[in-house]
Amino acid sequence: MDNFIYLIIVVLLFLTELIYFRIADKYNIIDKPNHRSAHTQVTLRGGGIIFPIAFIIFCLFNLNEAIQNYWSFGLGLLAICIISFADDVKTLSNKIRLSVHLVSVTLLLYFAGAFNLMPVWAWPILFILVIGTLNAYNFMDGINGMTGVYSLITLGSLAYINKEIIRFTDENFIWYPIMACLVFLFFNFRKKAKCFAGDVGSMGIGFWVLGLITLLIMRTGEYKYILLLSIYGMEVVLTIIERILLKENIFEAHRRHLYQLLANEKKVSHLVVSSVYAVCQLLINIFLIHSQLPFWAVILIIFIPAGGIYLALKWKLKKEYNL
Repeated sequence: MDNFIYLIIVVLLFLTELIYFRIADKYNIIDKPNHRSAHTQVTLRGGGIIFPIAFIIFCLFNLNEAIQNYWSFGLGLLAICIISFADDVKTLSNKIRLSVHLVSVTLLLYFAGAFNLMPVWAWPILFILVIGTLNAYNFMDGINGMTGVYSLITLGSLAYINKEIIRFTDENFIWYPIMACLVFLFFNFRKKAKCFAGDVGSMGIGFWVLGLITLLIMRTGEYKYILLLSIYGMEVVLTIIERILLKENIFEAHRRHLYQLLANEKKVSHLVVSSVYAVCQLLINIFLIHSQLPFWAVILIIFIPAGGIYLALKWKLKKEYNL
């Protein structure tokens, strides 16, 4: 795509975000701090609406291709973003959200060709993995910069794979969410963020990233690419195990994630914590992309040291602050 067109798209996304800020301010779509929050000021919520908007702009600039190849993905993305935005404005029941998530994930798997390439017995596993990963994206959206920077690293890795390793999708389908991340980070990657992503943002960009990774796995048969989200996966799984051992309700909000302990108790800058998470994932991605080792060996090489460091840091912080 011509660089001038990229510039136009970035300007459109920037203006869209500014317009949304006026709407959110008028209708009081805000995030109020509570005892579980990592922030202390009232902040506009739902700035992540820029991600479904980016897909709509993608469709307008690539209309024929979008109708032919991306309609199922688009319906799934818009459905999950609409229900998530509604949940940002007014809390919805779990049944309603889960029903829409199931429909959206079905459309995503259809888009990636999973139903044709995977045996029927594997379909329930796919649903659990995709829905679980989407919710992990939501769980990890707790401090300034985290969702945007982490997604930018993953999308950048996918763009590199698509260009240098194997072409698995139209490059613009990766560049549009990258541009949306950059615009969102302009307002969010700050000590005092102008806006938070909200559920619409974390679920929206999570759905797009996961759609790309699923498409890549189905095109290559290489399951190792799920490890492009390994830092998020490790953090969420280990935190859930911890909460189960403590007999806590895993569906209730909490402050047990390592990034929360670092930001809330240790008072480390949100931007530093988010950047460290992103850099760790980047290092893993570099190894992952160029590794010729079998999948099981890659998992061991990544998760044994990463898991050990994670548990050691968390144990140190919990002991230090008597948590």
